[in-house]
Amino acid sequence: MLNKIWLALIAMGMFAAVWQDVSDEIKNPYRNGVALDAQFQIKKSPGPGSAAWEGEIVISAERYAEFYGTSPQSEEVRQPVNATIDANGNGSFLFSAAEKTPTLWKKMSASASTADKLSGKVNGWKLDPQTNVAIARITIEPIRFVRLKNVTQSALKIANVAVELAMGLIGIMALWLGLIKIAEEAGLVLVLTKLLKPITVRLFPDVPSDHPAIGAIIMNTAANMLGLNNAATPMGLKAMEELNKINPNPGTATNAMVTFLAINTAGLVLIPATAIAIRASIGSVNPGIIIGTSIVGAGFATVAGIAASKLLQRLPMFKVEAAQKDSAKEKSNG
Repeated sequence: MLNKIWLALIAMGMFAAVWQDVSDEIKNPYRNGVALDAQFQIKKSPGPGSAAWEGEIVISAERYAEFYGTSPQSEEVRQPVNATIDANGNGSFLFSAAEKTPTLWKKMSASASTADKLSGKVNGWKLDPQTNVAIARITIEPIRFVRLKNVTQSALKIANVAVELAMGLIGIMALWLGLIKIAEEAGLVLVLTKLLKPITVRLFPDVPSDHPAIGAIIMNTAANMLGLNNAATPMGLKAMEELNKINPNPGTATNAMVTFLAINTAGLVLIPATAIAIRASIGSVNPGIIIGTSIVGAGFATVAGIAASKLLQRLPMFKVEAAQKDSAKEKSNG
């Protein structure tokens, strides 16, 4: 079911992107193929026999707003640019998006043929040697399928982030899974399990008190309470893996899984070490001031999460499917 929902969301996103791009083709907000009169303020004159110029494209605020149909800017557009002009006054230009580049040009440059750079053609170049100002007509390269390109680029970017995240977790997972294995062999997990048995029996009545899942849950909760998020992640994955081993219907979350997820998501914490470290790194005067509020906030969130999971699992609508599957299982065994 979840896969169908994701597929529907992806399809809706692609459809919306295509729809907007088709609308842009009709309305032409980027003025594809339309020439604009502009001035070139020459900053660096070419050497003998050279046709390369460095300077700025200068367009009045009113002219820019009228051409693109935008709100008038507070000041004229002055965009650093490189231009190459032949003897007939024709050529091309190229500029990179910068801090003072108009918002629309920044958006256009993100979808241009060269990332973050806009190019175009120059026609009718006329230079006044006295003022070093040239007048010409410019035509910016056509900009099309902006949203569709954004969707594609975002998908690739997130895919790279996923790979980097997975690779980054390998080391910490190997370390903490090794430590939990040592703790199991040394009997530490068993000791902690026995100490916390009164709590775990009530929170996870469907899980045997000596099951490895209980140890992983305890270690995950302990790491979260110390604010060691990276250390808690592999333990959380291990806990879910162990809980799934005793799941009569793999692929469907059990009551224990839901309860554990509620506790994990609430982020029960005693020392928010990661948050304190981040605050200290950016120069906070008192990075530890968040400890009290973090404990209270996370505590209430944890209680609310556990209460919600326990309440919802008692509702008939969440018991029907489980009862049907148990009945089907009994029939197959019979």
